[in-house]
Amino acid sequence: MCDYNSLTQDEKDKYSKLIKDCAQSFGGANFFLQLLEGIRKEKPHPLINPKNEFSFSKGGIYWNKIIFKDKLTLLIETRKDESRRGNFLLDEKDKKAKKVSNLVKTVGPIEFELRGKNSDEAQIIKAFDKIDDKTSKLNPLFDAIFFCSLGTIKKFLA
Repeated sequence: MCDYNSLTQDEKDKYSKLIKDCAQSFGGANFFLQLLEGIRKEKPHPLINPKNEFSFSKGGIYWNKIIFKDKLTLLIETRKDESRRGNFLLDEKDKKAKKVSNLVKTVGPIEFELRGKNSDEAQIIKAFDKIDDKTSKLNPLFDAIFFCSLGTIKKFLA
């Protein structure tokens, strides 16, 4: 999803609507971009925050389980080739297939609550969209919030 130029127009339109809707819950595109900039600047990565939250002046993201650094590292490594493979899970012959499968089982059930400061409703997302037993994809909104470049997100918001 983060490789904007490789997406079809239908995919660009779908992801653009998804990201714009999310941005509205944080008060608009500028506040949403502030959130993403804060996430990118945060060291260590906010997903391994032991408080299970990332807050900023216009809202925050909250989740219900700790994510450890080894899981985050594997997530970052594996997501790079997901769009090429069409699946987050690796081929069973791959050495890391079992680790990635366990990652999906561990991180998959975690719910991420996206809540704008002035919003009555929270948007709940999960890290993965399970297609079937052998196919899972990274949730595009999760990918956009935590990993895509700001330049790509700005293209979707334009």
